[in-house]
Amino acid sequence: MCEDESQEEAEVARPLVSETEGSGTEVAEPSVCMGLMKTGDPNTELGHSERQTWSRQMDFIMSCVGFAVGLGNVWRFPYLCFKNGGGVFLIPYVLMVFVGGVPVFFLEIALGQFMKQGGVATWNIAPLFKGLGLASMVIVFFCNTYYIMVLVWGLYFLAHSFTSPLPWATCGHEWNTVNCTTNFSRVCFNQSLSPSPPNVSSLNTSASCLEHTGLRSSVMEFWERKVLRLSGGLDEVGDISGYMVLCLLATWVIVYFCIWKGVKSAGKVVYFTAVFPYLVLVVLFVHGVSLPGALNGIIYYLKPNWSKLSEVWIDAATQIFFSYAIGLGALTALGSYNRFNNNCYQDAFILALINSGTSFFAGFVVFSVLGFMAAEQGVDISNVAESGPGLAFIAYPKAVSLMPLAPLWAVLFFLMLLVLGLDSQFVGVEGFITGIMDMLPPKSFLGSQRREVVVAICCFTCFTIDLSMVTQGGMYVFQLFDYYSASGITLLWQAFWECVVVAWVYGADRFMDNVACMIGYRPLPYMKWCWSYFTPVVCMAVFLFHVVNYKRLVYNAVYVYPWWGEVLGWFLALSSMLCIPLTVLYKLLHCKGTLMEVRLSRVCAATLPKSYCVHLFGLVKPLYKLSNNF
Repeated sequence: MCEDESQEEAEVARPLVSETEGSGTEVAEPSVCMGLMKTGDPNTELGHSERQTWSRQMDFIMSCVGFAVGLGNVWRFPYLCFKNGGGVFLIPYVLMVFVGGVPVFFLEIALGQFMKQGGVATWNIAPLFKGLGLASMVIVFFCNTYYIMVLVWGLYFLAHSFTSPLPWATCGHEWNTVNCTTNFSRVCFNQSLSPSPPNVSSLNTSASCLEHTGLRSSVMEFWERKVLRLSGGLDEVGDISGYMVLCLLATWVIVYFCIWKGVKSAGKVVYFTAVFPYLVLVVLFVHGVSLPGALNGIIYYLKPNWSKLSEVWIDAATQIFFSYAIGLGALTALGSYNRFNNNCYQDAFILALINSGTSFFAGFVVFSVLGFMAAEQGVDISNVAESGPGLAFIAYPKAVSLMPLAPLWAVLFFLMLLVLGLDSQFVGVEGFITGIMDMLPPKSFLGSQRREVVVAICCFTCFTIDLSMVTQGGMYVFQLFDYYSASGITLLWQAFWECVVVAWVYGADRFMDNVACMIGYRPLPYMKWCWSYFTPVVCMAVFLFHVVNYKRLVYNAVYVYPWWGEVLGWFLALSSMLCIPLTVLYKLLHCKGTLMEVRLSRVCAATLPKSYCVHLFGLVKPLYKLSNNF
């Protein structure tokens, strides 16, 4: 009834494969899992015997920490907490952790551990929805491509941090204009003494007053005129910066040698890249709280504003999916290298605590420094608090330039920034490589190559695309990728379908049994309720909110992207989102027979065990007969 497909797709809901290649055992029967649960033998392994595993379980924990705990924890969470009512933001945030973050985080890790496959092949549990794996591969490819630019900028700043005074702390350089200034407080203070025109009476006292007088900070000019060499728009590409190309090449070379040997090498490197940022954060925190004005910054960070409690839910949900790295397929790939009996349920809660705890602690580090910065300039803290690249490359460098021993703190900060992003980068690339290697037929050109060659090809491809981001119009390209390709919309769409497919197509109870097969007991029922109801509803509600409230992309509140730029952005977003429905449509159209007899039976065959029978639209057939046609 259906055309011939690959053996992986023909095997219905294949959860486990035999250890011995060619043994003929395709599916592990429930009795095998029941036996595992009864014996509790930790040495029993199911899955690909030739697949690499972590040398020790701490390698997996560190890799997940390195991947999920990244720049978003340091530069996005503190800003959202301050913006959305301080301590009030923690209420919806913690709730979203347990409703959305932990359940999907656990689902992806457990799925990879159970199937012993990467982000694509793991969705053989429901072949009709294998597009989920393809979508995650597209998202993580885009993320790997543009995310590395943050590391490139951080490396560039780091290279310029060994001089005193710091180059962004003073004017008079070749990249500065006549409007450059370093004395922000005096400019704003003088303006505040003069009568304000009626139409600017509501201007704040930091960035707004500088714009009103035509002056620009030395930090902003270093960022836009030296680092970015910013052009007038997306259509003004300009030339390529040789220094930035060298930084880009150096970063990709580091990433390559971190993962070229697989999890054995990545699992060792991540011990340094995951732990070092915490050491620097502690040092920066101790130094930050000793600065004048630090207490005011921390109070501003935590002071609850109860009037915003009804407004913060969307930001809380978006931050969870953003910071937990959900929907990228990398967590599934990391889980696939676990031993079959690893307690991934316990790991999910530990990693969630580390992730959210890091975000919360980073807020103290950031706002103690911003409080000092506001006190030095004589302005309100709200005028120096920024998010994203603005915090990492404008606000914090400005604050560092005001400290004693400025070069020392600049080196520590940008080294932390570089290492913090590096492990997220190479673990993301590792997840992409794992998916590629699992997809490739062994006898294909790429499939027959050594892993080192495949990694080199992928890194070189991303490097080539990144050359568009080291041009004078590169920042506009970067923001296009950031806003569309791996944004909240695509991640929410991905997480929604992951929960729906596991809970309603494969079966929530069935997957809970699979988890019990691995860890020896069933997780709390709340996991099943989240996968089946709560998490999909939250994902779709936030997704629809984003779509309904969609606004045109704007850079720096001034430059509005042209229509063709937005079309390109939506192409990036839809290239992953459409993988799911198009794959379903393709598989249905390539089956012969009526829609009632074949297409619905295919869904059922991918959903229930072969021994079950279905009564659907008056069609009663043993599923084991139906499954033989696919």
